[in-house]
Amino acid sequence: MFLRLAVLFLCLILPPAALAQAPVDSALRQLGGDDIGRGWQAVGRLNIQGRGFCTGTLIAPDRVLTAAHCLFDPQTGARIDVREVEFLAGWRIGHAAAIRGIRRAAIEPSFRMAGDRTLERIASDLAVLQLDQPIHDAGLLPFGIAPLPPAPGAAIAVVSYARGREGAASLQDRCAVLDQLREGVVVMSCAIDFGASGAPVFALQGGVPRIVSVISAMTEAEGRSLALGMRLDNRIGALMAELDIPQEPVQRVRPGLAGGETGARGTARFVRP
Repeated sequence: MFLRLAVLFLCLILPPAALAQAPVDSALRQLGGDDIGRGWQAVGRLNIQGRGFCTGTLIAPDRVLTAAHCLFDPQTGARIDVREVEFLAGWRIGHAAAIRGIRRAAIEPSFRMAGDRTLERIASDLAVLQLDQPIHDAGLLPFGIAPLPPAPGAAIAVVSYARGREGAASLQDRCAVLDQLREGVVVMSCAIDFGASGAPVFALQGGVPRIVSVISAMTEAEGRSLALGMRLDNRIGALMAELDIPQEPVQRVRPGLAGGETGARGTARFVRP
């Protein structure tokens, strides 16, 4: 198995009260063909160059939300050709509800892969991908974006693929927002690992799960592993609009065998105090 791990060292200090008041999180549950897996098929695995993966989420029939750093080589910092990326919607033990190539990508303008890795970089770690063909399937309904970020203490959920569970997505239906940093970074108690970058963070609004953040990195505080994401604000709409601008079609380059097990990219990076 090919596995690349990138380590991000960054000082992160949380108030002790933020950790002490965190609720008890639920365990990860693998999503399969039973009722647990229904409704989450719009979350899929992004195979990258046939050697690594991230997590992505359908937010429109032809748009996938993920982390921007998934589109860059972690060793060289070079931008990856999107034609070598493939979205496997609802990937479950060798089968996908739909498989699509990527036509274009819109990356948050302030994101920089090169240079120092800072909280500001995590706060801008967003990308929206345009699929080469829309997905029209009653079982693959796109998720909506929440208009407001979750407040500290709010209950959230995460669906992700990651190292050791790359064959099927796992659901953690209860974790919590611990803090909102002024740089625009959201600190969460959710369980993630390499490969979970780009995973959607959900909050229930009116009984409907909506995306409130995207997983970018990991950190540790007082011996506890934490997840880091970003405030979405109005940036997703701007990235969607960028993809609406017409562009000449490009030929797809298939990244390799879709069903092959590949290693987690250098994603969901560690941020270590």
